[in-house]
Amino acid sequence: MIRLSYTILVLSSLLIIGCSDDSDLASSPGSSNIGISADTFADGASVSEGTTESSGTREEEAGLITAGEWNDLDNWDFWTDIIGQGDHADKPGYWTVFPSRRISVHVAGNFGPMVDAELRLVHNGNTVWTNRTDNFGNAELWVNPFEEGRTSNLSEYSLIINDRPAQIDLKYYEEGINEIVTDDTGLRSTRVDLSFIVDATGSMGDELEFLKQDLEDVINKVQTENNSLVIETSSVFYRDEGDEYVVRQSDFSSNLNTTIDFIRAQEANGGGDFPEAVHSALETAIENLRWSENARTRIAFLLLDAPPHHNMEVILDLQESIRRAAEHGIKVIPITASGIDKDTEFLMRFFSVLTNSTYVFITNDSGIGNFHIEPTVGDYEVEFLNDLMVRLITKYSA
Repeated sequence: MIRLSYTILVLSSLLIIGCSDDSDLASSPGSSNIGISADTFADGASVSEGTTESSGTREEEAGLITAGEWNDLDNWDFWTDIIGQGDHADKPGYWTVFPSRRISVHVAGNFGPMVDAELRLVHNGNTVWTNRTDNFGNAELWVNPFEEGRTSNLSEYSLIINDRPAQIDLKYYEEGINEIVTDDTGLRSTRVDLSFIVDATGSMGDELEFLKQDLEDVINKVQTENNSLVIETSSVFYRDEGDEYVVRQSDFSSNLNTTIDFIRAQEANGGGDFPEAVHSALETAIENLRWSENARTRIAFLLLDAPPHHNMEVILDLQESIRRAAEHGIKVIPITASGIDKDTEFLMRFFSVLTNSTYVFITNDSGIGNFHIEPTVGDYEVEFLNDLMVRLITKYSA
C-alpha cells in the first residue's frame, strides 16, 4: 500500500496543477482527500472542467492508476446510516434495492471453514435468497432486498445448507453472526475463476489503455504468486445499443494468454449518451460464461465509468443478474472510473454488498484520466490499482 504523501513523491515527475472542489466531500469525514484533480495526458487534448493540464504525454504502462477500497459489509453501521438518512437516503428507492435486512452466516467443517457450500434462505417453502460460502466460510443472505418494507420475523425462515436443513434459530446481523458447525468435510477446490467486465465506450478512452495494462499485469502476477491454484480467466467488454457491438466475450480459459490477447485487442469507442449497457454485460458474464461448479473463489471485476439505463426493465434485469451472481457464489467487485456520479457509486455498492464483496474506486492521485468524485466513505488507503486487485484476489483465494 502507499500513503498519499508517498503517492505524490512517486508521481513527482508529473506537473499537476489545480485543485478539485467536490461538494460531497463533507459527507465523508476522515476520507483520504488531498484535493488533487486529474490530468488527461492526451496529446493536444483540451482540458475539460474539473481536470488539469499535464506537462506531456503519458505512456501507458501498468502500476500507475491509483485506487481505494471500501467494504460496506465491514462498516455496517456507517452503511446503514448513509442509506437510511441524509443526502443518500434516496438511493435505495432510486434503484429499487434495499440491502438492509442482512443475515450473516459462518459455516465451519471438519477442516476449518466450509468453502463453497450452498446456503438457501427459505420462507414458506420458497427460496428467497441463495449464496455460497467463500474461502472464509462466510455467506450473506438477504430478506427481500429488492422490496421496500419492514423487518420480517425470522422465526418464519429456515436455512438449508447443501440441501440439508440447518438446526438454527436465525438472527439478523445486528444481533450477531449465525455460527454453524457441521461434520461435512466439504470440498477443497483449488479452482479460482476471475472475470473482467469492462466498459469500452468512448468515455473510457482517458483510462482504458492504462487499465488494459493493469489487467494484464494482474493476471500475470496472480498466476506467478499463486502457483498452487488452478486459475481460469475470462473477459467481457461492452458498449451500448446502437454501437458497433453491445457485448463481446472471451470465455474462461486456463491459458491466461487467451484473456490477455482479448483484452489487448479492445479499444474505447461508441457510447454517446451517459448510460451504457451495464445490464447486458452483467447478464452475459453471469449467464453465458462457464463458471466452475466448484471453486475456491469466483470474482467478477466490473470496471466502468457510467451507470446502466434507468428504466424498470433494465433495473429488473440487473436485479436478476445480481441474484444469480450471489446464487453462483460470484463476488461482483465494482471498480469505478472517472465520470461516475453518486447514483452510480451507490448502485455499485449495492452490487458489492449483495454479492459478499467490496467496492473499489479509482482516485485522482495518479493524475490519470478525468476527475474522479470522492466516494462517500470513511478513512481509506490509496494503493496502485493493480496491486489492490492482486491483494483482493489473494485474500479471497487464500
